[in-house]
Amino acid sequence: MTYEVVIGIETHVELLTRSKMFCGCPTEFGSEPNTNVCPVCLGLPGALPVPNERAIEWTMSLGLALDCAIAGHSIFHRKNYFYADLPKNYQISQFDLPLCVGGHLDIDAGAGVRRVGITRVHLEEDTGKSTHLGGSGRIHDARGALIDFNRSGIPLMEVVSEPDMHTPEEARAYAQELRAIVLALGVSDARLEEGSFRFDANISLRPVGAATLGSKVEVKNMNSLRSLQRALAFEIDRQTLVLDRGDRIPQETRHWDEAAGRTESGRSKEESSDYRYFAEPDLVPLSVGPEKLALLQAAVPELPAARRARYVVSGLDEAAARTLVVSGLTGLFDEAVIAGADPRLAANWLTGEITAHLNRAGVDQAALPLDGGQLAELVAMIEGGELSATAAKDVLAGVLGGEGSPRTVAEARDLLQITDTGALESAVDEVIAAHPDEVARIRGGEARLVGFLVGRVMKATGGKADPTAVDGMIRERAGA
Repeated sequence: MTYEVVIGIETHVELLTRSKMFCGCPTEFGSEPNTNVCPVCLGLPGALPVPNERAIEWTMSLGLALDCAIAGHSIFHRKNYFYADLPKNYQISQFDLPLCVGGHLDIDAGAGVRRVGITRVHLEEDTGKSTHLGGSGRIHDARGALIDFNRSGIPLMEVVSEPDMHTPEEARAYAQELRAIVLALGVSDARLEEGSFRFDANISLRPVGAATLGSKVEVKNMNSLRSLQRALAFEIDRQTLVLDRGDRIPQETRHWDEAAGRTESGRSKEESSDYRYFAEPDLVPLSVGPEKLALLQAAVPELPAARRARYVVSGLDEAAARTLVVSGLTGLFDEAVIAGADPRLAANWLTGEITAHLNRAGVDQAALPLDGGQLAELVAMIEGGELSATAAKDVLAGVLGGEGSPRTVAEARDLLQITDTGALESAVDEVIAAHPDEVARIRGGEARLVGFLVGRVMKATGGKADPTAVDGMIRERAGA
């Protein structure tokens, strides 16, 4: 039987506020365990929450970017469940009156643009972090667990999509585009490796043409876009085999095992009634006026789709524009173009050598000792014939190493190409005079030997000659 795949994604985004959602504790990542805590985020008796206004505003900003309707009236609820990293035994979240409802996100997974509906964007507090010791690192075979409450109470946006995706590639494109929007808004660093941007996928299969959805399986523990795509591909194969045998798919939560390349059963999937939601009695309802909404709408920056379109107009092809936006280096690109750099050349350097440097060094772009003006200077020196492609890479390495501007580095490392025509002609004449046999063979039709003579000139000039200019001079003198 042929099945239709139905996928929806729940994405959690930790916000970059300085303090937590309902208390004044700091939110720095990497602090000593259980140091950024207080009676509120530890759930001690008598401690009362106070909402973080900035987190509420940023959640509405994402809702506006996703073309959601912003609720004029919204409330927080208690989501009740027991787990060791939830000290209150409930999580302050939102239920039937979220901040943002009914938006959409356009994606392109290679088969044209498709629209994915957004069910809701709501705000809640994060839980603590459990580290299970021994075995696979999961609770079922751990010999013990460590709990760190530093993350408990950090503002957490949840973005719930409609089940509008039908392939792992579409799911990956959705997560990637949503992350790009979050980064453009500046509300989160969206680091998958640190858990500040994480997603759960709901997937089901049904016979093609069927109106009723199949049993939903929630897949967790995916910490990269690649993991998301691989986990969903595995689930499609697994569920197809189960259905083809005539068996039933149980509604459950499964965990992705990256090393094994498979999902493993975790627990039966809860329904919303299992959480016994009720309105949070310690918080007043939220009310959003039109003036506040207008201010937030005006502050929404250029979003990734609009930026890609602008880059295509400036001369980049669609693939280059998409790669540049995904890289997160768009600010540097815009600065370089304003400073006079050719857009295509600037994009090539950013998505090539500069991205490679960031990956090797394991640093954020904010740590780059390079601005748009310096990138424009490097591009101009290449276009002006002052630097060869090889020398330009050495110059960039020096700039990224903190040695100064491109020109300063080029001069200090003696990498500037010879632009004096007389000096270049003299070097060419010397090489031609030293290789009469090769020159004669070139005149006899062996044009491939021109490259040999170009190499001799480059060696004689310490690699500082313009190879294109040298090639032309040799061909002219040898009659090639």
